[in-house]
Amino acid sequence: MTIRRRDLLAASAAATLPLPGLAQADQRPAVTVAVQTVSTSGTLEPMREQSNVGFRIMPSFSEPLIGIDWLRTQRPEPMLATSWRRADARTLHLTLRDGVVMHDGRTMEAEDVAFTFSRERMWTGLAADQRGLFASTTAGAAGKTPPPEAVAISRAHYPNFERLEVVDRSTVRFVNAVPDVTLEGRLTRTTGAVFSRAAFAAAPTWLDWARQPVGTGPYRVARYRPNQDLLLEAHDRHWMGRPPLKSIRLVEVPDVAARVAGLLAGDWDFACDLPPDQIAGIERSPRHHVVGGPINNIRLIVWDKTHPVLANPLVRRAMSHAIDRQAIVDSLWAGRTAVPRGLQWEVYGDMHLADWEAPRFDPAEVRRLLREAGYRGEPIPYQLLNNYYTGQVASAQILQEGWRQAGLNVQIEMKENWGQILGRFPGRGLCDNSNTATFGDPVAAHSVYGPGGQTWASGQWENPEAPRLLDALQVETDVERRRALFRRLLALTEREDPAYTVLFQTAVFIGKRRDLPWQPAKSFVMDFTARNWAA
Repeated sequence: MTIRRRDLLAASAAATLPLPGLAQADQRPAVTVAVQTVSTSGTLEPMREQSNVGFRIMPSFSEPLIGIDWLRTQRPEPMLATSWRRADARTLHLTLRDGVVMHDGRTMEAEDVAFTFSRERMWTGLAADQRGLFASTTAGAAGKTPPPEAVAISRAHYPNFERLEVVDRSTVRFVNAVPDVTLEGRLTRTTGAVFSRAAFAAAPTWLDWARQPVGTGPYRVARYRPNQDLLLEAHDRHWMGRPPLKSIRLVEVPDVAARVAGLLAGDWDFACDLPPDQIAGIERSPRHHVVGGPINNIRLIVWDKTHPVLANPLVRRAMSHAIDRQAIVDSLWAGRTAVPRGLQWEVYGDMHLADWEAPRFDPAEVRRLLREAGYRGEPIPYQLLNNYYTGQVASAQILQEGWRQAGLNVQIEMKENWGQILGRFPGRGLCDNSNTATFGDPVAAHSVYGPGGQTWASGQWENPEAPRLLDALQVETDVERRRALFRRLLALTEREDPAYTVLFQTAVFIGKRRDLPWQPAKSFVMDFTARNWAA
């Protein structure tokens, strides 16, 4: 009998295929992560979910054109674009990565990138008056129109965006209305993550889309149940290769003690957002340890200028000088973080002002400022969430006592959600907040203090000089002139007409199983790619 070579090859290939019903089980681990909350907005759409907790999960299922290496350098790196170049001061050409398969099985095209920045997804539905956008945390909008909150965030992140053009199948052109030295940095934001235009078109409503967006990340959204959990499953056709985990389940456990107990009992593999006083107990377990430290986020107090007492900048300045920041770091954080030099980070490089300092703790200066302000003990409300931030209530109690000793009548008001804090209603005073260096330039953090930013849109703070300084920071290319502009912006927002006062650099501590080969990033991001799972 004659056996042809092609028959032999076909038989050999068939022998390597698994028989029906005998396919090998996926041996990759599935991990469970206990978090205080998955999303503050009830959505996974980056345009709407701009929060610390959202920042933790976004890179697992969505990717921008330019990424940030949060594990090592905190610097830009190629992501869905392999390279980029400036055509001029307001135009950026980006070369797209070939063969990127999206979660719906489609290969990413330049048209998907154009859709991401299209009017349909980003800009439709914004009212002429942007004020009052944070009156509710209710997610969603009628039909496919994004809610005003989402569009306002787009405007804040890309304030002078003009258009995104498809040059050819592998090239897009990002065009700004004005020159901007931070275009590359802006494109690293989570709002710049690329999504499937076909999946958006197929979703029945914007809310359906926002709770199961279809992107390109190493894991796809399999199920999201607001206030319960989020299940991410491996996207095995990811351009980096097969992800190291079969699935990631993030389960909401608001209580710190319950997160710790569940970790030690083996109910989950990671427990996030732990205060330092929980570290020793976890590390007594031979199977667990705690990782983490300071990240690219700074905790703040934000002042509301519409309050009749806080309208006087002398009172805000006095309250800043009444804070013993180092005592908070030492007592509440066991010295594991630091007092920042104002709202800035060393990752700013040449733009970091090493001689700038946070307001000093100075009781005598507090008394002088309060006398000059004519303060007579009027109550000042402090709207507070129950430990959205790690150790938030304990921090607030320390602050309140310090203000009491200085003669300031600060009254804590517990609130249930951000809508009750940022909504435009009478009686707002001060509140907690934080700010993140989403990329290594002052524009990244300080844009929230210009039109479209959270403090401006919510009506907490406005100053006509701030947008002029921010606009100049975008356009100016000379480093020394940019440094001078940034110094003036810090002087305005921290000293002359305070919008906020810094407290401490945020530190993130995560309890985990010792045997899991995972390391924390220098941000809220939890990286579960192969480069951070050295099994």
